[in-house]
Amino acid sequence: MEKQRIAILGGGESGVGAAMLAQKQGFDVFLSDFGAIPMQYKEKLQELNIPFEENKHSQAEILKAVEVIKSPGIPDTAGIIKEIKAKQIPVVSEIEFAKRYTNAKTICITGSNGKTTTTMLTYHLLKNAGLNIGLAGNIGHSFAGQVATSHFDWYVLEISSFMLDDMYDFKADIAVLLNITPDHLDRYDYKLDNYAASKMRIVQNQTSDDIFIYCADDEETLKALKSTKVNSKKYPFSIRKKIEAGAYLEDNNIHININLNDPLIMSITELALQGKHNIYNSMASGIVAKVLDIRNSSIRESMGDFRNIEHRLEHVAKISGVDYINDSKATNVNSTWYALESVGEGVILIMGGVDKGNDYDMLKDMVRQKVKAIVCLGKDNKRIHEAFEDDVEIIVNTFSAHEAVQVAYHLAKKGNTVLLSPACASFDLFKNYEDRGNQFKAAVKEL
Repeated sequence: MEKQRIAILGGGESGVGAAMLAQKQGFDVFLSDFGAIPMQYKEKLQELNIPFEENKHSQAEILKAVEVIKSPGIPDTAGIIKEIKAKQIPVVSEIEFAKRYTNAKTICITGSNGKTTTTMLTYHLLKNAGLNIGLAGNIGHSFAGQVATSHFDWYVLEISSFMLDDMYDFKADIAVLLNITPDHLDRYDYKLDNYAASKMRIVQNQTSDDIFIYCADDEETLKALKSTKVNSKKYPFSIRKKIEAGAYLEDNNIHININLNDPLIMSITELALQGKHNIYNSMASGIVAKVLDIRNSSIRESMGDFRNIEHRLEHVAKISGVDYINDSKATNVNSTWYALESVGEGVILIMGGVDKGNDYDMLKDMVRQKVKAIVCLGKDNKRIHEAFEDDVEIIVNTFSAHEAVQVAYHLAKKGNTVLLSPACASFDLFKNYEDRGNQFKAAVKEL
């Protein structure tokens, strides 16, 4: 019998993982990338004898497929996707495909901001408590690749709206929605409602045996919930009001009430992650841990010793009484707002890059309150000047990480913070946000 073809679009982490799993399941696999495939992935494909192409899409080969697995980065408006859909070939995400071949349970975390931190923290809590758990999705090694090569009982998955758009039969055993704020609206006809509907797909297919954890303080989430049927058990979290079953903040203590005979109460001063937004992230992770009956002592210990990921509010150095913080992962305005919210006053803010139609209005109050100078790092900084010229005395243009750090160093006084939190994508001057963060760190170390 002839093997069925699976075509995979995108030769990055998720595409190559999907190719490994599809091959293992006995499909005829063909991988195609419209750009260049990074060396490490090319070598993997060659080693497994998986046919692939780069810098083009050969329609004839792709359209032989019974199903197409596409990278989350490829929009539905791409020519090749339109061709595939015209032929009525199903298009799914790598996560959807991988879940068919595992009995592992999944904890799926989505939201416009905080999802990487919350995913990492949840993984840290559960791994330390002894669960046999994998980490995947938007982070680490691909879900499909791990399903092909490992045996975990649980996975914690960071899930983006782009992934959710291509998920149909997939079900999260525990779904977490942190917040809904404008991001990537260019992929959703510039309508926040479309983006919110995408995020709400996190609860699709859930039953009364499943769990949905969400922020009761997030207006867009509450609005979206009104038009979404949720069958699962709901555990909200809030820092504004008392919650019967879920989590809330009272007198600087987090209360997590899942098992009412054994609540977890923890002072926010004990948390490794500081800042208001991180109270939310910690509550969400804490609810997951309590739902899985992790001991309070274990949760406390893990919440206290967690180290955040690189490029997310990462403390680089203290030089002459000035703190240098790398938050290069802040590629949207909201993330930069959160970064400013978690540091003190007297900030030299390094921001700029490729602007995704940013609305800087929400930053104005925070900038007025905390920022004494803005150092722009990008090819075109006009919109930043226009947005903040009335709020900050000094706005300077720079065109490299080294130059930005040198300028910030001369502007900063003892007790100040130099914060790289760009609110923009990085590809005008850098390969990606990691490259931008690494160049910033290297420049700080030269001071």
